[in-house]
Amino acid sequence: MTGKVYLIGAGPGDPKLLTLRAVEALRESNVILIDHLVNRAVLRHARATARVIDGGKRAGHPCISQEEIHRMMIARARSGQTVARLKGGDPFVFGRGGEEAEALTEAGIEWEVIPGISSGIAAAAYAGIPLLHREHSSSVAFVSGHPASKRKAYPLEADTLVIFMCGSTVLQIARELVSRGRPHSTPVAIIRAGTYSYQEVYTGTLAQLSELDNLKLESPVLAVVGKVVDLAETLHWFGRRPRPVAFLALEDWLIHSDAEEWASA
Repeated sequence: MTGKVYLIGAGPGDPKLLTLRAVEALRESNVILIDHLVNRAVLRHARATARVIDGGKRAGHPCISQEEIHRMMIARARSGQTVARLKGGDPFVFGRGGEEAEALTEAGIEWEVIPGISSGIAAAAYAGIPLLHREHSSSVAFVSGHPASKRKAYPLEADTLVIFMCGSTVLQIARELVSRGRPHSTPVAIIRAGTYSYQEVYTGTLAQLSELDNLKLESPVLAVVGKVVDLAETLHWFGRRPRPVAFLALEDWLIHSDAEEWASA
């Protein structure tokens, strides 16, 4: 009898943001293939006998190829096992869930997608930034900090830009946005480890960010560009208050991998 694969969104980091359907699927699964950015605290919902396999990808580190992940899911399901493919955020939002669903469909494997709370929404909310606001923003675009094509096609017509996976590219992106006509004075926020207890938020303008000499932030990092960023100071409710972007040039970003943070719930 062929098994099944769940493509599960584990949410942005705070383990309490895991959905009830995700909890049910984890309890059913024999094998859990987990990504690097998933908070390991969610594994408390898995059965004690489940095998956990690290399938995460980190720049500059050895990792399982995407093709091998496909083969692993298919082989496990064909052997009759229930597989949880556990991904940070939402599996269909920059999570390669679509590619995995295509591979499973082609192989004739039953699968189900369980949406998760995207970090693009949750990290901004935990930073006190409403992506849409009647007076400041009527449109939002979600873009990758690592575009599939070399030609950067950031949708400047959107009032708010949310840029995923931009820890090593945020300076380049800021300069690109200014060169393509986004005003120098446009507010920008950089959010690292959104929704974790040690979340860091830095705010400023595209001009101030562009002036930094060098910046490479440890993931997860997300940037928000647009007028709504100005609300962060007023609507701050979680963790430390936003600090100026200029502080980024002074800080050591090899931070926050403490076991107690991973285990917080």
